[in-house]
Amino acid sequence: METSGVLGALRRLAGRALFSFAILFSTCEVSLVKAQSCGSTGLAVQVLGSGGPELQDKRASTSYLIWDHGAAHVLIDAGGGSALRFGESGAQMSQVDIVLFSHFHIDHSGDFPALVFSSWFEDRKRPLPVYGPPGNDFMPSTTEFVHDLFSEPHGAWRYLSELDEPRAKGTYTLEPHDVAAGSKPVLVFRNSDMAVYAVRVIHGGFPALAWRVEMGGKRIVFSGDTNGEGDGLTQLASDAELFVAHNAVPEGATGVERRLHMPPSVIGTISSNAHVKRLVLSHRMLRTLGKENETEAEIKRHFSGPIAFANDLDCFPVK
Repeated sequence: METSGVLGALRRLAGRALFSFAILFSTCEVSLVKAQSCGSTGLAVQVLGSGGPELQDKRASTSYLIWDHGAAHVLIDAGGGSALRFGESGAQMSQVDIVLFSHFHIDHSGDFPALVFSSWFEDRKRPLPVYGPPGNDFMPSTTEFVHDLFSEPHGAWRYLSELDEPRAKGTYTLEPHDVAAGSKPVLVFRNSDMAVYAVRVIHGGFPALAWRVEMGGKRIVFSGDTNGEGDGLTQLASDAELFVAHNAVPEGATGVERRLHMPPSVIGTISSNAHVKRLVLSHRMLRTLGKENETEAEIKRHFSGPIAFANDLDCFPVK
């Protein structure tokens, strides 16, 4: 081939490569813009992590944000991978008003230190309240969890102990609180913009909570991990505009799986009895991924409202 022909071929290849890169960059840019637009004009829930503890599902573990007019106000759980999704969402830890933990399994709490360390570099000038369940022989309480991470002299990351020490008013410290909720919803936190309620739920022998956040006259409920026993979750989810439930086991699950998680029929029954307006299924594990049709059919035997299956960074406006 003549030199001019070789050069022409190389130019064409380079041009195609540049074009492909431009398309890829454009796609990433659009994806980032989409992620950062959640809640820009009103109230919305963003799913940071839609998976469970398995890495093979290629999803971040459980975590959610509540946005209102472009600011992320509430963080619920912080499972592995969620810190990266938090950054991708465009949220700022300096804006977060409160952190809520359903329980302290790793897939719900593993990225909390990364989020706290990131917030160290932001201009936050107020305490960060952290609410979660009490402890038992299996799990630390919320106050123990925070102290074991950051406090002197034995905290895992005690070089950040300044965040765990009482300081002057108007400075950034972590304020952990143990929530001893019962079988009926209890008010846990209130400010001028929101009210937060919790109820104890059954997740084997692990202390666990479900949460309801009320903002702008709307109710948003997060089931957390639970087998669905009792009436507390139904009461908490009553008339919710959005109910985020965990689809961790398929219908017919038995043994330990069933003692920890609710199957689709239970999710559908609770959603129906609570008259929720929209259902979002998250905490999707390998044993439920690929079974969406069966899951939806089972839920629809009990619940007639709209159903969505969550993916990382999905945004659900609350109307």
